[in-house]
Amino acid sequence: MSVSSGTWNGPRPRRGNLREVAEKIEEATGLRVQIVGGKLVMSPTPRGKHAGVVKRLRRQLEGASLPDGLGVYEVSSIALPDDPDDYVTPDLIVLPEEWEEDDSWLAASEDAALAVEVISSSEKSRDIRDKADWYAVARVPLLLVIDPRNATWALHSGPDNGAYQDVLPGKFGEPVPLPEPLRVDVATGDFPAYGEARRP
Repeated sequence: MSVSSGTWNGPRPRRGNLREVAEKIEEATGLRVQIVGGKLVMSPTPRGKHAGVVKRLRRQLEGASLPDGLGVYEVSSIALPDDPDDYVTPDLIVLPEEWEEDDSWLAASEDAALAVEVISSSEKSRDIRDKADWYAVARVPLLLVIDPRNATWALHSGPDNGAYQDVLPGKFGEPVPLPEPLRVDVATGDFPAYGEARRP
């Protein structure tokens, strides 16, 4: 979703004021706004099934034996290194627990052990690719993309040269093997799929 001149009366988005515009749009609309590759990206309020996937995954991660000092967080944004105007807000992120004491609203991407994106029903393939590339440029070591549209998941790892070098695909019902330092197998059998998506 983009800002159109017919619906937005605030400041025009341009390099240098993107964060200001993003904050004003969030205040005015309640939409989640991110800046990905210098573009404002707005997300509608998640559907119930989207929230259900996030809840089930968070419970599993919190119930697992994560390494000491790591916690699971929602509604936490991470910045692109050297460009605090470029940031994303994953659905879930694993960060050091010191994050709970931080006054900033932007965590450092190098602190992230895992970012999780649950795809919305209206998200376009190009937006998904752009976001995966953003995480790779930010060198987030693991990105888990869960797609309830077709009941699949993909675990991206090995960020290098602006792209993930390894992508492990799977279907709902198959566990996601999160490697070191997390060492967790995430069960996906009870993840809800959107609409009439066929489960494996």
